[in-house]
Amino acid sequence: MGKLTGPSDRYKISKFKLEALLDITLSINANLPTEQLLSKYENILREHLGIGKVMIFKRSDTWECLLNAGFPRHLETIDVESKLKDITEIKTSAAGLGFEVVNIIIPVYNNNERLAFVFIGDIEEEGEGMSPVIKHLNFIQTLSSIIIVAVENIRLVKENLRQEVLKKELELAAKMQMMLIPDLSHMKQNPKLNVNGFYFPHYDVGGDYYDCITLSATKTGFCIADVSGKGMAAALLMSNFQANFRALFTSDIDLEELVRRLNTIVTITASGEKFITFFVARYNHETRVLEYVNAAHNPPVFYDTVTGDVTHFTASCVGLGMLDEIPVVRKSEIEVKNYSKIVCYTDGLSELKDEEGKELGTRVIINHISNSNPVEENLIEMIRLLGLPHNNPRTFDDVSIIAADLVK
Repeated sequence: MGKLTGPSDRYKISKFKLEALLDITLSINANLPTEQLLSKYENILREHLGIGKVMIFKRSDTWECLLNAGFPRHLETIDVESKLKDITEIKTSAAGLGFEVVNIIIPVYNNNERLAFVFIGDIEEEGEGMSPVIKHLNFIQTLSSIIIVAVENIRLVKENLRQEVLKKELELAAKMQMMLIPDLSHMKQNPKLNVNGFYFPHYDVGGDYYDCITLSATKTGFCIADVSGKGMAAALLMSNFQANFRALFTSDIDLEELVRRLNTIVTITASGEKFITFFVARYNHETRVLEYVNAAHNPPVFYDTVTGDVTHFTASCVGLGMLDEIPVVRKSEIEVKNYSKIVCYTDGLSELKDEEGKELGTRVIINHISNSNPVEENLIEMIRLLGLPHNNPRTFDDVSIIAADLVK
């Protein structure tokens, strides 16, 4: 069919419009890709309606130029939000907006919200009469609306599929990460060291990690760590850290050397974008000596049930990955003379706010372990009163705890 620019029979014009709409509808139902739908749309406007230039700006998260057929490239970068905010109806002159090459601007609505703008330019004139394009504006607006809503639906379907894939990946990642958290039930068989833990990732995957390893018949090692940031990147870094930690931690490695090696690995892996706070300890059941290094982690709480003394194992060096080389790493030792408890935690617990808006700090831990009951009972009661994991609206971060009874 030729261009509908001259006098034409109403029947022929109506027939063309119906056929064009039918063709577009069938194309949409056939799930043609966006590029082909836009090509059909451009063909109808330029080849059949005598329109020389057409451009579409569409909004998704931001405004983007979806189609540019014939307009100068610099128009693609205009600030649509500010330039076109007042256009609510078809505008047949855009010179006042600084768009001299644009003859007509057509807003496209979806659910009463502007979804797109169509620019039309270089239209054929009909002598001294009205341009035939003006006669077909309602048809062009309808056609544009159908096309743009279809393109938006295609985008939403793709986004939903992407989100489903991402959700499945996150679920798998969460399951894999849970495998990093050790089953501490075997530690209950050790009469000298009873270890318990609690782990709650604020999102599907988290950046916390704790572990407990039997190093020899007389030595047990345990740690807790927290990577800066959240999400998949933090989880992947912590997964790599766990593998290296378990490979390096032995019954005889010097803890200062262990921390230095782990720092090198984290520095290389994270490329300076993230760091890990880390507390590691090794307990000798026979000598009852507990040695530890705190690399910028929250100070674990140590409680002697006989004397009632509370000790905080404060940091002795910077976190892993903060510096290429840690200048000073200090190992500390403490002799466990009486039945004692140690609680290690991440800042998701200590920075949790109470009902008055104050951070809990370590007072909540001290309040619950300041007795002769097993630390397992203390943890269960503390977690219950705090409404963890799902009944505390103030929870904002991963919460991890590893605690132990050190029995004489």
